[in-house]
Amino acid sequence: MMHPQLKLPRLLIASLGLLLLTNSSTARNNEAEPVAAGGYAELTALFNDWRAFERPAMQAGVPDYSTAAMTLKHQRLKDYQQRLQAIEISQWPIEQQVDYHLVRAEMNGLDFNIRVLKPWQRDPAFYTSIWTYQSDTPAHEGPTHAAIIELWTYEFPLSSAAEAGLTAELKTIPPLLQQARVNLTGNARELWIAGIKNITDQVRDLDELDEKASQSGEAFKSALSSARQASVAFVEWLEQQSASKTGPSGIGKDNYTWHLQNVHLVPLNWEQEVSLLQRELDRAHAFLRLEEHRNRNLPPLKAIASAEEYQQRAEASVTQYMAFLKAQDILPIKDYMDPAIRARTGEFVPPETRNFFWTAVHFEPITLWTHFYHWFDLARMQAEPHASPIRRGPLLYNIWDSRAEGLATGVEEMLMHAGLYDDNPRAREIVYIMLAQRAARGLGSLYVHANQFTMQQARDFHVEWTPRGWMRDDLDLLGFEQLLYLRQPGYGSSYVTGKYLLERLLAERGRQQRQGFKLKDFFAELNQAGLIPVSLLHWQLSGDDKDIQRLLKSE
Repeated sequence: MMHPQLKLPRLLIASLGLLLLTNSSTARNNEAEPVAAGGYAELTALFNDWRAFERPAMQAGVPDYSTAAMTLKHQRLKDYQQRLQAIEISQWPIEQQVDYHLVRAEMNGLDFNIRVLKPWQRDPAFYTSIWTYQSDTPAHEGPTHAAIIELWTYEFPLSSAAEAGLTAELKTIPPLLQQARVNLTGNARELWIAGIKNITDQVRDLDELDEKASQSGEAFKSALSSARQASVAFVEWLEQQSASKTGPSGIGKDNYTWHLQNVHLVPLNWEQEVSLLQRELDRAHAFLRLEEHRNRNLPPLKAIASAEEYQQRAEASVTQYMAFLKAQDILPIKDYMDPAIRARTGEFVPPETRNFFWTAVHFEPITLWTHFYHWFDLARMQAEPHASPIRRGPLLYNIWDSRAEGLATGVEEMLMHAGLYDDNPRAREIVYIMLAQRAARGLGSLYVHANQFTMQQARDFHVEWTPRGWMRDDLDLLGFEQLLYLRQPGYGSSYVTGKYLLERLLAERGRQQRQGFKLKDFFAELNQAGLIPVSLLHWQLSGDDKDIQRLLKSE
């Protein structure tokens, strides 16, 4: 996930975008299998119809999330599900069957959102419009409305065309927030209270936009002022209503498991995820102690102490990391990979404001660059778009999380075991600290969804079980993460469960190929298959469909 301390200079974003556009004409590595006669074309046609239907009705650029609109959408969803069920796929190639299940999962996602999650009704943060940074995942983490303003895509000073476009977008904020006052009838207290900060942050972002666009015309300034006034008034309304909100915010174990298995296609239930994350938390702490013992006679790591040192270390570490991947034949190296990482190295952060991840970077930058596999993925989606229209863009409802977050987390430890830190053993300690942090925050989110923890208890657990005091309770990251995982069930655990499922796939491919197994080929297979649930990757790469068959029985 992209955190506030990972925001980039706009010049770097523009440079990366230019590189990706330049590379977009390169040959694709993902040639589609022959189309099953009369079948797969029907699926892709349905997919296009489904995606058009999934978007809410729009009035003057404002999406309609009213009770009447969502009730009607739920009724009409059944027509699309029936069309999907009528398609016979048993004779299709596995890759095309996988695409079918991706569409099925998306339709289940809309069904779940309308029946259970209801972010437009329960979650004030859903009505956040301003996004100032690009997510490091295929789409924004968590539920978002259909008219968000990607402010990070604008260059300042604004051109006349950009100013007109942004003016039109800003005009959608007041009517959307007015609609929100009618729609928000839910009683999820912690979602309500925590979500107020998101809208408060929007006021701050609009104030910063006012400064950056100070030379803009009157129409722009009027739209910006109205958006700010509406956001301030909405915060006041949320605070006034907060005392009446008394209900739980977690969706409960049964709903969590249904969503996990039928939307994100994770072949586990709530109890199994708890066991897995507890095991990984215990293992991370135990292995950290073993690493500390092994390294007891080595000098401690020293944090980067200045902006100049940071710049030098960041640049050198990207070079070192890319050289390791190439020299050790870990994964196929593409021209877009080095720039994708180098554009995201950020800048020096003073110790008093360093969040967890930036603390790790200031001790050993490569420990986070490994997690930046995310940026390899996004660059690949631009430069080598998948042949399948169903996999070409981001899947809805964060269905990609087990693959995107699971692999970004998994490679941290995989590459460590492959020798990445052989010349810097102390860095191995950071890998286990990062794993412990992710297991602790994921466990907290699981207990919150079961309504066994409050958000504050999850925060406390998160802090207590993150080694060396690196997870600070005085910085925004803690609240940001726990709110996201409450808003998006399954996301908080996906880092660790996805890692486990990918390790399981690695083991299976190694067993199948035995002496012929090559790590570079394994990563090539993953990359070419796209950002889809690991259960489907397992089926496509290994031919083993046990997971998907088990998931089908859970519907």
